[in-house]
Amino acid sequence: MTTALLLIAHGSRREEANADLRRLAEALRQRGPYPIVVFSYLELAEPTIDSAARQCVEEGADQVLLLPYFLSAGMHVTRDLQAARDRLCDKYASVRFELCEPVGLHPMMVEIVLDRARQAERLEND
Repeated sequence: MTTALLLIAHGSRREEANADLRRLAEALRQRGPYPIVVFSYLELAEPTIDSAARQCVEEGADQVLLLPYFLSAGMHVTRDLQAARDRLCDKYASVRFELCEPVGLHPMMVEIVLDRARQAERLEND
């Protein structure tokens, strides 16, 4: 089975904000273990979720993990991304689409937040 990882961020009108997801996707491609890593945006930027999913299928994915690059399971994750998953399941019946938990619920987020706080303290004390 070929599994693709499809990252989904909200999207922004500011290109610099969208670049973070592209850099994350590239780092994940370099590190593995997924042979297909694609990024997409819910709104305001390209590629869309549908076009990124099509790319995953065209590259041979039989399973696509939809990973929300969101800090919480708000309405976008619980409603909009679930609707996108359902739509993709209907469109590509032979491919399995799974909606993952958003990044913000991960226990390592505590360490990330503490690291950012320590960075700010160091800057303040310099």
